[in-house]
Amino acid sequence: MSEPVSGKLSIVATPIGNLEDITLRALRILREADVVACEDTRHSGHLLRHFEISKPLVSYHDFNEARRTQELTAQIAQGRKVALISDAGTPGISDPGARIIRAVIAAGLPLEVIPGPSAVIAALVGSGLSTDEFYFGGFLPSKSAQRRNLFSKLLGRTETLCFYESPHRIASCLDDLETVFPARQIVLARELTKLHEQFARGTPAEVRAQFAGRSLKGEMVVLISGAE
Repeated sequence: MSEPVSGKLSIVATPIGNLEDITLRALRILREADVVACEDTRHSGHLLRHFEISKPLVSYHDFNEARRTQELTAQIAQGRKVALISDAGTPGISDPGARIIRAVIAAGLPLEVIPGPSAVIAALVGSGLSTDEFYFGGFLPSKSAQRRNLFSKLLGRTETLCFYESPHRIASCLDDLETVFPARQIVLARELTKLHEQFARGTPAEVRAQFAGRSLKGEMVVLISGAE
C-alpha cells in the first residue's frame, strides 16, 4: 500500500485592508508552509514581514498560472505544504487561484480552505440590501456597451447583484447603471475595512452626486437591488 501524501494545498484568506482581520489559523498555516504562492511577491512580502513570517514566495498570477500550477501541484505530490494567498481576500474568487484548486482536486491531492475576509461578502452584509439570495458577477466588463448589455440581461433577476469595479471606471459605470437601473437602489462600497470605509446608498444618480468632483481610489464593490 502506498504512503499517504503529506503535502497539501492550503487556500488562505488574507486581509482586504485592515491587517487585524487575519485569523490565528491563517497565521499558523503560513508559518507551517514550505512555500507561499501569491499574486505579487512584493505585496505579500510586506504582509508576511508584518507578522514576522519568513517563507519562500513564488508568484502565481494570470500570466504564469499554467506553468506554476504544474510546478506547485508536483510539489504537493512530493509532500510539500503550499499556501495559496491573493493580494487581498479569499483566493479563487475572481483571481487565478481557481486554476490550481481545480488541478489539485483533479490530481486527488489534499486541500483545505482557511476562511476569512472577502470583499463581496463584507459589502453585501453592510449594504442593507437583501442577503437571502445574491448574484456575484466578479469584475465588470471594461467597456460601457458590454456593461450595459450585461445589466440588461440581469434586469429580471430578483437577487441582489454584486460586482467588482475599478475606481477609474466607476463614473462611467454609474452612468450605465442609471441607464439600465434608474430607479433601483444601489450601493457602492469602497475602502472596505480601512479608515475611510464608505457605503454610498441610493439610486445611481444619487450615488453619483455623492462623489461629484472627487477622485476615488481602491477597488470597489457595486451592489444592485434585485427586481421586485
